[in-house]
Amino acid sequence: MIGKMSLFMAMVLPILAFTLTPSAVGQSYSGKWPVTVSHSGHSNGTYCVTLTDNGSLGWQHSGGATLVIQGTSFFGTFQLINGLLTATFQEPGGTGQNAGAVFIAFASKGIIGKGVYDQVYGGEEFDSGVVVFGTLNGC
Repeated sequence: MIGKMSLFMAMVLPILAFTLTPSAVGQSYSGKWPVTVSHSGHSNGTYCVTLTDNGSLGWQHSGGATLVIQGTSFFGTFQLINGLLTATFQEPGGTGQNAGAVFIAFASKGIIGKGVYDQVYGGEEFDSGVVVFGTLNGC
């Protein structure tokens, strides 16, 4: 009898543990996130990033994104891959070159944390810094 009970517990406990574990499937990154850039040569400050988490870029957590800087909106996309959220935005290049802003930060269970900021002009890094995402819908 004890042997059967041990076998039963050995089968039930892993299933129960899996069932009670929080799932990333129910998490969403949609909403407005304050993003603070520091230690940058030109871009220190707090901005607002809006993410629309709809899986439209092939990853479970991915979609459109908007970055607002001093009342001007820049459009882009985001993807969450292997615990790293990458948000990329088109910016106008001053001399006709392509330009963009890239934010990369650790993300898990609906929370985005610390990472890096990189501003790119003509395919090369122009400015970079530390980035910290604030609380969802904080801007």
